[in-house]
Amino acid sequence: MNRIVYLTVRLVMSIRRIYSRKWSFLALFVFVFLGSVNELGQLDLLPEISHASHLPTIVQSDSKSSITPIPTQPELPTKIEISKINLSTAILNPTSTDFTALDRELLKGVMRYPISAKLGEVGNVVLFGHSSYLPVVLNQSYKIFNGIQKLVDGDIITIYSSSTAYTYRVRGAVTKSTNDANIPLNVPGRVLTLVTSDSFDTKIYHRFIITADFVESRPLN
Repeated sequence: MNRIVYLTVRLVMSIRRIYSRKWSFLALFVFVFLGSVNELGQLDLLPEISHASHLPTIVQSDSKSSITPIPTQPELPTKIEISKINLSTAILNPTSTDFTALDRELLKGVMRYPISAKLGEVGNVVLFGHSSYLPVVLNQSYKIFNGIQKLVDGDIITIYSSSTAYTYRVRGAVTKSTNDANIPLNVPGRVLTLVTSDSFDTKIYHRFIITADFVESRPLN
């Protein structure tokens, strides 16, 4: 019994001594803690701070074939390029469907049929241009579409607006048809059709018709 009382008294006295020196113990603890953190930092053993975000990770693709958004406002074509046949020329955009007026425009170069689709619209963008293989042609616009009958499935046609380049891929083989061939304007998807005559020296007038499907668009700036 006396031993228990003795141990209890010693314990109380020890607690009182520790309590009386609490600030010394706190200072010692802080010193040891900061020293340990410094040592761990120099050894690069501290854990990394996480900067996790609730936002999704954005990954930018390096692929050049990524399809870019089509402009929300339909655009008039201003230029056509077909590298395979070395064609690069401006596109006219008349507003009248009068045959006489359209014939006059064709004497100047490639022409968009006025009521066909514009770039960026669902429908058929129809471009007309003359072709001729006569030995001598004074007006070079008569030869503007020379060679388009050489295009084959998969060839690329680029149509430009003032701000955007539109890429089309030729679908199937070139069609050769008579003058009264129907060219649909209301078609599913975004389609490009090139229409021309094969020669002015034949008594039977024919057309070459090339159809291409929209692939992608990209801003020029």
